[in-house]
Amino acid sequence: MSKPKFTREEALAFHIEPTPGKFEIAATVPMTTQRDLSLAYSPGVAVPCEEIAANPETAYDYTNKGNLVAVISNGTAVLGLGNLGALGSKPVMEGKAVLFKRFADVNSIDIELDTEDPDKFIEAVKLMGPTFGGINLEDIKAPECFIIEQRLKEIMDIPVFHDDQHGTAVICAAGLLNALHISGKKIEDVKIVLNGAGAAGIACIELLKSMGAKHDNCIVCDTKGVIYQGRTEGMNQWKSAHAISTELRTLEEAMQGADVFLGVSVKGAVTQEMVSAMAESPVIFAMANPDPEITPEEAHEVRPDAIIATGRSDYPNQVNNVLGFPYLFRGALDVHARAINDEMKIACARALADLARADVPDEVDIAYGRKLSFGRDYIIPTPFDPRLIHTIPPAVAKACMDTGAARRPIVDMDAYEQTLKSRMDPTASILRSINARARNSQARMIFAEGDDPRVLRAAVQYQRSGLGKAIVIGRDEDVKEKLEAAGLGDAVREIEIMNAAKADRLSEYKAFLYKRLRRKGFDRHDVHRLAARDRHVFAALMLAHGHGDGLVTGATRKSAHVMELINHVFDADAESGAVGVSALLHKGRIVLIADTLVHEWPNEEDLANIAERGAEVARHLGLEPRVAFVSFSAFGYPRSERAEKMHRAPQVLEERGVDFEFEGEMTVDVALNTEAQKSYPFQRLTGPANVLVVPARHSASISVKLMQEMAEATVIGPILSGVDKPIQLCPTSATANDILNMAVLAACKIG
Repeated sequence: MSKPKFTREEALAFHIEPTPGKFEIAATVPMTTQRDLSLAYSPGVAVPCEEIAANPETAYDYTNKGNLVAVISNGTAVLGLGNLGALGSKPVMEGKAVLFKRFADVNSIDIELDTEDPDKFIEAVKLMGPTFGGINLEDIKAPECFIIEQRLKEIMDIPVFHDDQHGTAVICAAGLLNALHISGKKIEDVKIVLNGAGAAGIACIELLKSMGAKHDNCIVCDTKGVIYQGRTEGMNQWKSAHAISTELRTLEEAMQGADVFLGVSVKGAVTQEMVSAMAESPVIFAMANPDPEITPEEAHEVRPDAIIATGRSDYPNQVNNVLGFPYLFRGALDVHARAINDEMKIACARALADLARADVPDEVDIAYGRKLSFGRDYIIPTPFDPRLIHTIPPAVAKACMDTGAARRPIVDMDAYEQTLKSRMDPTASILRSINARARNSQARMIFAEGDDPRVLRAAVQYQRSGLGKAIVIGRDEDVKEKLEAAGLGDAVREIEIMNAAKADRLSEYKAFLYKRLRRKGFDRHDVHRLAARDRHVFAALMLAHGHGDGLVTGATRKSAHVMELINHVFDADAESGAVGVSALLHKGRIVLIADTLVHEWPNEEDLANIAERGAEVARHLGLEPRVAFVSFSAFGYPRSERAEKMHRAPQVLEERGVDFEFEGEMTVDVALNTEAQKSYPFQRLTGPANVLVVPARHSASISVKLMQEMAEATVIGPILSGVDKPIQLCPTSATANDILNMAVLAACKIG
């Protein structure tokens, strides 16, 4: 998986659009009537207040405390950028908060404390304790981070966890367990060399010792060399705890015969000579970011038998903290933990190690573009493995209960696992899979509207994300000028710019177009004007001739007009079977609505065709289609001539013998709500419909736009289906990200 490329301008735009920052607060209770307000605030709120005052444990029942974590920093050690201060760290802390939500459905608030005084920091966090179910400390420099965490753990009765220390340690331990298993070694026997005695390094070696590594077998090095008994230079109490009696003084000497190297230091700290001197089947965790102590290529050149992990996503075996902290806190919160102790961290590490040894689901293979199986290049699970959410928290929760740190033990672990599965957002895995398939296809994507800055940003991102080659239709100087204005001037050398009027194959394109249009009232002059001057037609001609693999257009013109132009080149109308399907993503659900683009007033045969196209798109997206023909009536009531075709369309599908679930006519609530479906025990859907076929294009458009505006649903599409080549149309309101999503769909040939 290649490392994403982006400019400073793109990174800044991501954090300011559509609104500044990365998350917002949403109410979970109704707040519309006077009664609602009276219950949410005064006087109704007095009742839970009294309950909590009488029994503090009920705070977990009546407030969000049980699923709320504070991400707290003073910004003294931000990512490798150094001391940026409290305010400078806020984007990172917001990012950590959204990772909690994305991976484990943990609500999180970022808090930046403007002090470098450990005592003031400790007092501030302590005073906020009643608000939260856990505290995640972040980006605090050593040695203050040790002092702060230890003191807070002593005085607070909720989990306090410094992820820079323990998150890295847990993932490192999981990977090391598997690396040693492959190499046939035991943790209590191996010689371990650690380079980097900061927060993460000390936490790594302490956790490994608690898992069985012998003190005298662990050699810790810092910038001054080996930490040995009697050394005084550059020492503190945390380093002294790991000093050993040895004559070794340098990292090079320590590496002689070492079984394991752990690096949380700097680029280039390890040489090929050091690696050569290691024991048989050495394990090398070069975790310095952004560049490792030694690259896997350099290490494998001298030691092909080495098992290597890094902190980077573009190499196998990434040591990524997101594998740990969301699930540690998920398990801890769910048993109302008083702390996150060593046993819980070890349980997390062992569960991660076991998961890497299990068979990998196909969806994970697809997302990563290769078959993953336990071995030297796969010793740590991938961050997007959907099993993490229901595998790691139960192990953590059980360890918490076994050690007496749980306030409210879980009685039924099987039921708990099921609730964890329900927390996952299925749309995330679908979108991730689509992006992976697009990256694998490496499609040459034609962006027809090269005079629009949104389209240009999408084209540049498409190419820089490693999805394929971007071809932009436009005048060279105009495109260059707009790229410069967007802060993307350097992209001129990356993307391909195609000027229709100067194209080498223009004569070939015109001959093709004249043959299609000569009996439709177009002469050669008309054809020249279309091919040489209209970017939509020219882009479609490029695609028709195989000079691109997909086409994205429509951001600057109404879809009906663009469809008319594309029809000059392709058969993309109702008569030829084209259909528009819009995907709505909202609160973890995905529903397709059809037809939103082509058929103005379809009859029952058209509706059956639309249903088949909708089911095909659903399967392309990884969904098992359940189609509902929706109307204002449900199974014949109330009767209306306008609903007759919705009643007959399912009968057409029955006659065709299709291989997907369908039902209708039915109201939308019956289609989408399993409780409402129980009122009609004869209906054939086995769950909520995910493809809605509507009576007409206007009702489809109203439904989509209403959901988009009122519910803030994410809309992808309309996805054009039933055309010979991948063509996707964007709405004129599309953002650069929307256009990029449509390019990804075209690259996957979804349609």
